[in-house]
Amino acid sequence: MRGDRAPSPSTEGTDGFGTPAGLTMRAVVHERYGRSDVLRLATVPRPRPGAHDVLVRVAAAGLDRGAWHAMTGLPYLSRLFFGPRRPRNPVLGTEVAGSVVAVGAAVTGFAGGDEVFGFGRGTFAEYALVAEDRLAAKAAGLSFAQAATLPVSAVTALQAVHDRGQVQAGQEVLVIGASGGVGSYAVQLARSAGAHVTGVCSPGKADLVRSLGAEHVVDRTREDFADGTRRYDLIIDIAGNPSLSRLRRALTPHGTAVLTGGEDGGSLTGGMSRQLRAVTLSPFIGQRLTSFIADVRTHDLHRLTALIEDGELAASLQRTYPLDQAAAAMRALETGTARGKVAITL
Repeated sequence: MRGDRAPSPSTEGTDGFGTPAGLTMRAVVHERYGRSDVLRLATVPRPRPGAHDVLVRVAAAGLDRGAWHAMTGLPYLSRLFFGPRRPRNPVLGTEVAGSVVAVGAAVTGFAGGDEVFGFGRGTFAEYALVAEDRLAAKAAGLSFAQAATLPVSAVTALQAVHDRGQVQAGQEVLVIGASGGVGSYAVQLARSAGAHVTGVCSPGKADLVRSLGAEHVVDRTREDFADGTRRYDLIIDIAGNPSLSRLRRALTPHGTAVLTGGEDGGSLTGGMSRQLRAVTLSPFIGQRLTSFIADVRTHDLHRLTALIEDGELAASLQRTYPLDQAAAAMRALETGTARGKVAITL
């Protein structure tokens, strides 16, 4: 990053580098909620940065469950944010890595040509806007596709394992949903902290979870992590479907469960009702039950970069898809066939 900045296109009538304003771009859009078949490639206006925005030429965009929720409009409660009847922003995507093209008038930390990654708006496109406080310089050793897998999934894992879970060396840690985007980072982060990690996943993904650092793997189709054979100091629940009673049976008497998923909680509220019950119950029991929604900020992106540069964390990228195959990428996510993270590349 550099302190100099390009002129704002809103005052110069260009994108800050001599390109006339009002140009178009290719983007993956959806005008209605639904499964991956609602996605299509379209030509739309190129966004123009506001005062605190950075315009990024997208090199890669990561896929996460948030993109699935925005596409389907499920649970229905999420439409308060996405749009009540149709998508408020038809362009999908939040995770992004690419190069700075233009900056807003108040931006001081980035300049044209900077290679960055962060949490943006409408990233399944050739250009996307990212607020300055949700953006950071890309680690030199990462490809753009690798960097694009980090902003949502790795930050969520970081906040779950370290901030909410307060993991300690020597602890027994269980990661439910260990082969997914967030889970693949949670396993690594717990292991790098010196914990003994057990991962819950489908049998076809056990090899991946072990390669990430899990000492034990539980086959979710045949085994019950709450059968009493092992108890855990910390449970990171990303899958979002175990009952609170099952989580408590698997915890030590003073253990902590962090709930950060809710995919099987019904079409109205998703897992929010279960998470609300957890935090309501927690003050009255010896165990600690907590929940959160990740907030991606520059500070946490810097923390991830430091972990990557120190060799404590590796990008969890399974495969990439070109922009015109975004629907196929989303199908891999929604059907559960993806291992680790998937990214769209341009």
